[in-house]
Amino acid sequence: MIDPELDGRTVLVTGSARGVGRELLLAAAERGAKTAVHYNTSDAAAVEVADRAAELGAADTTVVQGDVTDPEAVDDLFEAVEADLGDVDVLVNNVGAFAPVHWSEMDFDTWQGIFATNVHATYLCSRRALPSMRDKEYGRIVNVGYASSEKGLINPKNAPYFMAKAGVLMFTRMLAADTADDGITVNAISPYVVENSAEFPEELPRGRPAAFEDMTQAMLFFLDEDSDYISGENIEVDGGWLPEDV
Repeated sequence: MIDPELDGRTVLVTGSARGVGRELLLAAAERGAKTAVHYNTSDAAAVEVADRAAELGAADTTVVQGDVTDPEAVDDLFEAVEADLGDVDVLVNNVGAFAPVHWSEMDFDTWQGIFATNVHATYLCSRRALPSMRDKEYGRIVNVGYASSEKGLINPKNAPYFMAKAGVLMFTRMLAADTADDGITVNAISPYVVENSAEFPEELPRGRPAAFEDMTQAMLFFLDEDSDYISGENIEVDGGWLPEDV
C-alpha cells in the first residue's frame, strides 16, 4: 500500500462532504495532513467529515464553504483555509457535476453547469493555489477526470461530461508543463464506475466498480515524495474497462 507522509501539509479537497471527495480527504487525514473539508450546500455532512478526519489523525481540520465556479467565492474559501491551516500544499479538484441526459434534451443551464463545475472550477482553484506553491517550490495538484474521455469517446447521453473531463485532462497536462520548474506536480485520476455511482447496465471487466480505496491509492501515489518527477499524467482507475464497452 502506498503510504506517503503528509504531516503538516495542508490538503484541500473540493466537494469533500461526501462520496469520492470525502474518501480522498480522509485518506490524507489518516496520514497526518491538515485537512480542509469543502462543501457548497452540504454543511452538516461537511462537519461530520471534519470530525471523522480529526478522529483519523488529521493534524488540524477546518470546514470551508463556497461555490467553486465563482471567482470571488474561490478567493474567499482559500482565504478561510489559509487563515485556519496555512497555505494550501495539496489541492484535489474533485467537484464536477454529471447529468445522464441526451445532449439534445439537456437544457442550457445543465449544460453550462457541467462545464462550470468540471472545467471552470478546476481552473479557478488551481489558479488560486499556485502562487503560494510557487513561493514554497512545493505543491501537488490532483484533478479528477473520467476514464477514456481523452480518447474522444463520446456517448450522446453523456457528451458534455466527456467533453468537460477531456478539458480537465488537457488543462492538467498544460499546467504540469507550466509548473515543471516550480517543484509542483499536476496529475489526474480518472475513474469509470465508482462504488457510489448509479447502477450501470454494462458488465465491468473486474466484476465490480472501483472501490473508494482504489481512488485513494491513485491519489496517494501522486502525493508520495518518490513520485515528484511524475507530472502531467493520468491514472485511469477503471479495472481494465475498454471504450468499446459503452
